[in-house]
Amino acid sequence: MSFRNRLTSFFIVIVLAPMLAMGFLALRLISQSNEGKAIARANGAAAAVASVYTNDVATARTDAGLLARHLTPVPKTAPLDAKLRELVKSGALVRVIVIHNGQTLGSFGSTSAIAPGTAEIKGHDGAVLEVTVSATSAAAFATQLSSNGVEVVVRSGGVTLASTASGPLPRSIPTKLDVGGVAYAAAGVAPLAGIGAPVNITVLSNNSLSSTSGSTSQVVAAAFLAGFALLAFSFAVLASRGLSDQVNRFLAAARRLGGGDFSAPVPVEGSDEFAQLAKEFNSMSRQLEERLAQLEAERARLRESIRRGGETFAATLDEDALLGLALGTAIDGTGASFGRLSVRASDEAPLAQRLFEGDLRGVEPTVLAAEAAALRADALADAAEGDTAEGDAKREDEVFVLSVPLGPWSALGRPLGLITVGRRGEPFADADKELLRSLVGQASMAIDNTRLHEEARKLSVTDLLTQLTNHGRFQEVLAAELERARRYKHPVGLILLDIDNFKKVNDTFGHPQGDLVLRRLADVLRQSTRDGDVAARYGGEELAMVLPHTDLDGCFAIAERLRGAIAEMAIPRVDGDGHLKVTVSIGVGASDTGPKESLIATTDKALYKAKRGGKNQTIRASPLAAKAVRGE
Repeated sequence: MSFRNRLTSFFIVIVLAPMLAMGFLALRLISQSNEGKAIARANGAAAAVASVYTNDVATARTDAGLLARHLTPVPKTAPLDAKLRELVKSGALVRVIVIHNGQTLGSFGSTSAIAPGTAEIKGHDGAVLEVTVSATSAAAFATQLSSNGVEVVVRSGGVTLASTASGPLPRSIPTKLDVGGVAYAAAGVAPLAGIGAPVNITVLSNNSLSSTSGSTSQVVAAAFLAGFALLAFSFAVLASRGLSDQVNRFLAAARRLGGGDFSAPVPVEGSDEFAQLAKEFNSMSRQLEERLAQLEAERARLRESIRRGGETFAATLDEDALLGLALGTAIDGTGASFGRLSVRASDEAPLAQRLFEGDLRGVEPTVLAAEAAALRADALADAAEGDTAEGDAKREDEVFVLSVPLGPWSALGRPLGLITVGRRGEPFADADKELLRSLVGQASMAIDNTRLHEEARKLSVTDLLTQLTNHGRFQEVLAAELERARRYKHPVGLILLDIDNFKKVNDTFGHPQGDLVLRRLADVLRQSTRDGDVAARYGGEELAMVLPHTDLDGCFAIAERLRGAIAEMAIPRVDGDGHLKVTVSIGVGASDTGPKESLIATTDKALYKAKRGGKNQTIRASPLAAKAVRGE
């Protein structure tokens, strides 16, 4: 082979092939970078479109609320039609729909209306007025948000409502497409609220805006390739080393990015295409770092929202917190200067003031008058007191008061309480009254949920027959008290009590009589408990008491008082034929170390020793001796 052929082969194998490969790689990276820019521009425009659409929906919702209040009470069909047609004709709104109790009273405007807002108002009679308005047409929205190189397509239900792109569009728009001979990158917006069907918006970004700089970069790259080709033989080794080093730097940088390290950018040397690529690579690295920081901030905000949501949920289970929140919200929402909240301690108890805000001095008669009217009507009532100037103008010293019953309602049909608010100088508008009704309704449901939760909690730890602590809760309390005893070295006493001959009571007089015996004995235990003591139904005819800070002697003394009180008690027979008496056998124990199972076992052993020893007696569980005191 000739030298020229060898040189050509060497040039092709050693220099030209790698150079062409690297050139192709550089051009490919530049092309992908340009496509990425187009996609990023499309995504950015899509985010802006979604934000504008959300703002339009919020504005429409406000307009819907204003129109709904304007239409309340609902006029007859003809005046309503005239109002709606005038709104659409004037250009203030593009589409208006009014529904009253599920019946459409009017629907006017363009079918291409988007970004609707809906408001509902519930009337005194329970009727619901629903108003949906739109101030944005699809064409105006698309035109407003299109710009140089950015086109907007608005679709709903498979129908194109508006498009600023010049050319037909496919039924399903891909991320890359040609429209009218122009290449676009497409980004879709998540389905948005529409009238009748969701609205789908697609943003098209013209790739040609990025291709100009891409073409320039490619020309520069080609020029460099030609220059390298001319000097290839002389500088082949140097070029290959430099190229290898550059590739290695990019590879190392890519690995660092993959590992999450953004601290070491790619070195930028010179001003060739590799330097530009390094700049783009470093720019991408910074953007990724910023995006990750934003995501971390979003996660932090999400965690905070979850924490606050948990706190809010916890607060809703606190009736006092709910009542305070209800009164404060009622005062703030109606613009009142004072207010009070009255509640009942029980269904039969009278109303009593629980909370108040502001100065109630001098306005008590007006407050009482409004509250009395609200209780009579079982609905919102108002009262006013003071001088009235000529005409209907109100003087500053006139007092206006609103009062509304607060649920839940008892079995007697009486409300839990009343929320009363008032102010001087300005009467309350209908909107204030409606707002107060709504706030009190929400507060009533929240309080009802709170009480149901509390009732469920009590039922979960309470024996339904005796209303004493149930067996499961007894085990938890005893374990907790023994753990405290172990830590702080104080004794915990335990009493186990069994009704003598209880089966005979059930067999002779029936189970209702046995239930009455258990309830009466439970009453004796409740009356004998001190602060901190816990009385429980251990199981069947066995009852128990946990006595913190009580040693064996103290526990024995309390058990003896219980045994004597029960023996003296006369329990009426359910058939009305006289009374009957019962006795109990008791085992007592105490410990300051636990474990729980040992204390229960030794005390239970003492109980059965009392039963086997003749019943109606108390036996101590003691490692030294068991002392019995037999009842007379």
